[in-house]
Amino acid sequence: MRTFGLTLCLALFACVANAAENFSGSNVDHRTVIGLKASDATVAKIVPSGWEVAPPSAGPLKGFNVALSLIDSVSAADREGKAAITFRGAVLAVPVKRTGSQETGAMVVFGLPAADSVPGAYGVYLPASSSIERTVRSESPYNVDAEEKWSFKGEGGAAIEVRLRYQRGSLIRSKSEAKTYSGAKPDFYRIYKVEQAADVVRSAASNIDRVSQIAITASGSQLSGVFDGSEQVVGVVAIPWYSRQVFLPGS
Repeated sequence: MRTFGLTLCLALFACVANAAENFSGSNVDHRTVIGLKASDATVAKIVPSGWEVAPPSAGPLKGFNVALSLIDSVSAADREGKAAITFRGAVLAVPVKRTGSQETGAMVVFGLPAADSVPGAYGVYLPASSSIERTVRSESPYNVDAEEKWSFKGEGGAAIEVRLRYQRGSLIRSKSEAKTYSGAKPDFYRIYKVEQAADVVRSAASNIDRVSQIAITASGSQLSGVFDGSEQVVGVVAIPWYSRQVFLPGS
């Protein structure tokens, strides 16, 4: 098993596939990842039978059981290198372990992207409109203030809004390889090979906090259990450069 790096860092457990892999496509994104500690009972209910929630015991998002990834793709390409549809949306994933084994990964359980990305490879996305704003203010190279506003509004009242403001720090470059599973069809997974530059702006485990404002609101039946007011933010990672190759497992 390869040591996991900062990708969803950050703790969604990297692992190396043993079977042959089939290249599926690639993308370059701007991402912000928020690690949350929500109700254990609630999160356990959204993981399918045969799997269990497996919060990481180390790393900047130590102890999180739900990750909210805010994604704004810059470019995307298919397996032949031709331009593909870019992805903009909010995605909810859970760190998981297959019961009775050492197999770990991330499991995508819900998402709110644009209609052309629905239902997505994992079969759990609902169409949503989006609004994304990012502002950077700089008095010097050592004093950079960033503000982000993300808003996704979908069908049936499903919505996620995030307001975030933080002081930028040094970016850490890393490479990682990880499996990500589907909450709707848990035997399906994709393999991600990622290179990124990330800034851990809040980490309870690492005693880092350069976040001056964070507000998360969520609504809808798919989200209300996780975002019931008791959830806690254990970490925030700003990822201004995220380059990913996507593979499917070989036969």
